[in-house]
Amino acid sequence: MRTVIAGGHGQIALKLERLLAERGDRPAGLIRRPEQAEDLVAAGAEPLLLDLESATAPELARLLTGADAVVFAAGAGAGSGAARKNTVDRDAAVLLADAAEIAGVRRYLLISSMGADAHAVHPADPVFETYLRAKGAADDAVRARTTLDWTVLRPGRLTDGPGTGLVRLAPSVERGAVDRTDVAAVLAELLHEPGTAGQTLELVAGNATVPEAVAAAAGHV
Repeated sequence: MRTVIAGGHGQIALKLERLLAERGDRPAGLIRRPEQAEDLVAAGAEPLLLDLESATAPELARLLTGADAVVFAAGAGAGSGAARKNTVDRDAAVLLADAAEIAGVRRYLLISSMGADAHAVHPADPVFETYLRAKGAADDAVRARTTLDWTVLRPGRLTDGPGTGLVRLAPSVERGAVDRTDVAAVLAELLHEPGTAGQTLELVAGNATVPEAVAAAAGHV
């Protein structure tokens, strides 16, 4: 299975690339800077050089030719201003959907965020409000595509660690944290579970193994 990951040098993306390569899939990651390529190769992924903030949908579609799935794991990141929340977290996710449609790639996994809402109000932190709105708008735009088998994954507060392999995954869960390692594991499982298409799922640490949680979300349990 060939999967192209937008934001291929991100923390979750690198973990996902390793998992996919280890199981015999063919991951590829979109990166902005050539010096990032070495890290992707080390993770077992093919580096694809493209700036999502300046590329056109046809340009991106050419890199998606032959892919079985795409994952949007890009983000403006901490410390970026409101403008890049829109150009990366919103617009690049829409660009990937446009390109996937052109290339004929149906499976689309979108990493969103708990609390994402195109009309979010967070007066104490205007930049965070813009982030939640950008994520929410991206979710809405992708979920409107009838040509895509999309799954929107909304993790809780992200932590760094080895992961527990135990999660809670459902359309609505209580707010909590989840390790990036476990987010990557869930994404890897979702890629091979078409029964989760058309769902928006929230993710936090929990008591179910990743395969159990994804199977339950797909209605197999």
